Amino acid sequence: MATTTPSGVRAHAKHGGGADEAPMTHRQIMEALSGLLLGMFVAILSSTIVSNALPHIIGDLGGGQSAYTWVVTAALLSMTAATPLWGKLADLYSKKALVQIALVIYVVGSMAAGLSQNPGMLIACRVVQGIGVGGLSALAQIVMAAMISPRERGRYSGYLGATFAVATVGGPLLGGVITDTSWLGWRWCFYVGVPFAVIALIVLQKTLHLPVVKREVKVDWGGAALISAAVSLLLVWVTFAGDKYDWLSWQTYAMVAGSIVLGALFVLVEAKASEPIIPLRLFKNRTITLASLASLFVGVAMFSGTVFFSQYFQLARDKSPTMSGVLTIPMIGGLFVSSTVSGQFITRTGRWKAWLVSGGVLVTAGLLLLGGIRYDTDYWKMAIFMALLGLGIGMMMQNLVLATQNQVAPSDLGSASSTVTFFRSLGGAVGVSALGAVMAHRITHYVTDGIGSLSPKYQAAMAQSGSTDTIPDMNTLPGPIRNLLESAYGHGIADVFLIAGGLAAVAFLITLFIKEVPLKTKGALAQSSESEAPVTDPAAAPAVAEAQQVPAMAFATTESASSADGTATTAATAPRVTAVAMAGETAPAGGTPVQGFVRGAESAPVPGAAVTLISLAGRQLGRAVAQADGSYALAAPGTGSYVLIASADGFQPQASTVVVGEEPLSYDILLSGTSGLTGVVRAAGSAQPVKDAMVVVTDVRGDLLAAAQTGEQGEFGFTELVPGTVTIAVNAAGYRPRALPVEVATTGVTRVEVDLDTGALLSGVVRAPHGPLADARVTLVDQAGNVVGTATTGADGAYAFTDLDSGEYTVIATGYPPVATALTVAGTGTDGHDIELAHPGE
Repeated sequence: MATTTPSGVRAHAKHGGGADEAPMTHRQIMEALSGLLLGMFVAILSSTIVSNALPHIIGDLGGGQSAYTWVVTAALLSMTAATPLWGKLADLYSKKALVQIALVIYVVGSMAAGLSQNPGMLIACRVVQGIGVGGLSALAQIVMAAMISPRERGRYSGYLGATFAVATVGGPLLGGVITDTSWLGWRWCFYVGVPFAVIALIVLQKTLHLPVVKREVKVDWGGAALISAAVSLLLVWVTFAGDKYDWLSWQTYAMVAGSIVLGALFVLVEAKASEPIIPLRLFKNRTITLASLASLFVGVAMFSGTVFFSQYFQLARDKSPTMSGVLTIPMIGGLFVSSTVSGQFITRTGRWKAWLVSGGVLVTAGLLLLGGIRYDTDYWKMAIFMALLGLGIGMMMQNLVLATQNQVAPSDLGSASSTVTFFRSLGGAVGVSALGAVMAHRITHYVTDGIGSLSPKYQAAMAQSGSTDTIPDMNTLPGPIRNLLESAYGHGIADVFLIAGGLAAVAFLITLFIKEVPLKTKGALAQSSESEAPVTDPAAAPAVAEAQQVPAMAFATTESASSADGTATTAATAPRVTAVAMAGETAPAGGTPVQGFVRGAESAPVPGAAVTLISLAGRQLGRAVAQADGSYALAAPGTGSYVLIASADGFQPQASTVVVGEEPLSYDILLSGTSGLTGVVRAAGSAQPVKDAMVVVTDVRGDLLAAAQTGEQGEFGFTELVPGTVTIAVNAAGYRPRALPVEVATTGVTRVEVDLDTGALLSGVVRAPHGPLADARVTLVDQAGNVVGTATTGADGAYAFTDLDSGEYTVIATGYPPVATALTVAGTGTDGHDIELAHPGE
């Protein structure tokens, strides 16, 4: 029997009596994520802590603008090249061990970077750091996807976004403070992350427990080497073009051609590899292709903001490294708010595209507005522009990964996640390198144009200073030269933002064409275990008879409308069949073709649906997976009757009997969506949650579908309801009952909030001189003179009125001469309003 947990993860009984992996609670997930988030904090910290310190670091090591760019680009390059490899390894080996290995690599690279004696050594150490950071960035998304369903992942992605924001804002601040503190020095920017990495290693060892895949593997080292070489050669060309050689020169032709050839060889190797780094078949999926392209351009926007802002504030506005970090808080605050809020709303509604498109608009607007800044632009204007940029990045960055992870099978989760991350890192690496070269060229241009306005004395000083590639120390320059350089840096960096804004607009246009697919309600581990778990359906008696012959065959039963204890279960109007496991006999090479389309609501195709052909005796004969257009094709061994089963995440499985003749059979399958209903019950006015309220769901005929009591926070939830109109009735002690109609959506989870009005009680006893008076008539009248209710006392003389609103009332009792009393009902009411009646004449 398959039992459904509130989180949507299913637990099954295995052959042999063992229990499958139990669903993880919120506390367990947070414990498992604690070390992972700490590792992510370390990774992001290493990228941001040097941003404000770089002008000082490069000046101390004797480097120029090219070295400045390459310190950033080197880490991005190695991170980009290593990300697909980490993703593929995550599909093959222990994810926990890989995270720990990535942390160790990061620690080694950081310690070595702190010992650097020249720009070349620092760049080499940053390469090692980037390999470790690439692993942490890719594996964090992969591990989250393995444990948490796409629908719930928005909530936890908010925590990831919060970690990103804290590390992003804390890194520059910490780096600035370290650089400004004479007894520490900039080398501690590389050492400070090491303790965090060690703590993360210990926490991961204790809290992260994931199944280890044990199968024969072959890592595509050739593909990893080719993609690394192609990207590296491209970045070398972008960095030095226009400086060391002309843009149109033999060096350009050689490097670009070499990069194209290496890229073509990579595609060729991937097409033949048994375990490719980036499975090319993933790009047959439109969402993955578009999300990868959008990530490429988002990476430019994201990394250009963190890299070039530090130069702007320090060189164009003469701020200290510490203040440079403080002044970028609006961007980080926007990123923090948008990633957290969008994640919560996506979890509640299951809708993500609106956030993605809105993020594209905000990133484009923020960068284009930043393209108009100068060295003396008012900071409050810049703060607004940076906040827009941060809000947009927060909405786009995680949701592009989420949209991709929602489209792939658990076995491809690592490759798909790392592919999107790869393109984001590639965009950042190419963007920082290319835009850094553009910035250096534009600064030189503005300095050359501005020299004519200087006096001959300062013109001579500028001529003696040599190349503008050197990072200047503004505090040592004369006032006129300093003003000229500040203006040149402000204008040149603004040009970079303007170009990045154009690229962000491309990302926005791409997101418009990404089709929104309802988020799955199960994590990768749950999907994998569910595809392997056998259960039995009493209606499929022949299949039960052969259960031992085909142990991979699986069916599920229809759940009853409500259990004996009244807990929430789901009722179905007809028997349903769940997914057939992927093992078992395969379809013969020949036979009669059976083909058609799997469609959902409004005839929309259902890509990825599993279609299985079984004999009437329950033996699996063939299996197919629906393509992007919903089409499927398999073969029956000969003429006769068969059972065709189709299932897909978010839809009710469908079983049909088909008769196959001599000619090919065309048979379309229509799947109806399964839906969920969640909500919260609160007290009207105070908005306090109402615990232990009884929530009952009935259909239009009045038949009971499900029932449950609310939890500590007034929450309730039902899964796998049939879409359509239902009635929710809620009652709780001390409140007036309420019923309301709800339209359960075709797919996803419908959320409803129920407010209950407080119901006051008025009760008492009507007494006569001899004691309680039976058959006395009690009438309750409100302040307006309306009769609210009447009651007749029993042998004990008691009466009661329930579900009253607060207010002024008059109670009239008759039986002897009537007596009228006034009272005020408030709160929970009045218990013990006794009435004394006297004999006539007394």
